Amino acid sequence: MHFTAACAEGSAVAGETTASGEPRVRRRKWLGDKAREEGLIAARRLLLDGGPSAVTLANVGEAIGMSHANVLYHFGSAAGLQSALMGSMIRDLTDALDSAVERIKTDGAAPREIVDRVFDAFGAGGAGQLAAWIALSRDFSHLEPVRDAVNGLVVAFRDKFLDEDADPRVRSAVLLVAICAFGDAVIGPHLRNMLGQSDEELRTLVAKLLPMFIIAPL
Repeated sequence: MHFTAACAEGSAVAGETTASGEPRVRRRKWLGDKAREEGLIAARRLLLDGGPSAVTLANVGEAIGMSHANVLYHFGSAAGLQSALMGSMIRDLTDALDSAVERIKTDGAAPREIVDRVFDAFGAGGAGQLAAWIALSRDFSHLEPVRDAVNGLVVAFRDKFLDEDADPRVRSAVLLVAICAFGDAVIGPHLRNMLGQSDEELRTLVAKLLPMFIIAPL
């Protein structure tokens, strides 16, 4: 469900907008899981548009027309809201990595396709902003669910290459893709602009480098 759908059940107040420029939505009652779902959709948009400092109970309530008290009721605290958002985005990241794993297992997807899937998860999917937020908050426990997905990516790559030295090369390859995807999501657009490079530049470079890691040396 898109962010705009979160506002669909409320009615916009004519001529009034939120701090982010969105039409202000009249306050209304929300129920249970629906309230949490819409709150997390709004929180993710706030994170991607304004960074971690924008993810507040007040901003979420303003975005979807829910009172501060109701947001507090559904998430318990600002920390509860942020933790729930991290958990939701981590699940999306692991799903994206699992999807990449399945593509490798089924038909040995081309390096560029694998790179695109991981870069998309960190970029448009918001995992880059999420990882930066977790790193700054030092709450690395939220990253633990990613461990199995990352290791699954390593195993999927390794199983395609039978030589005994494949494992360390594959781990290096996964590290390369993940670190580059993270950096591209967080600072890439600004660096590319400084260097006059296209949006696809780093993806193309990583896709070219990837076979050097996973193909056995002669």
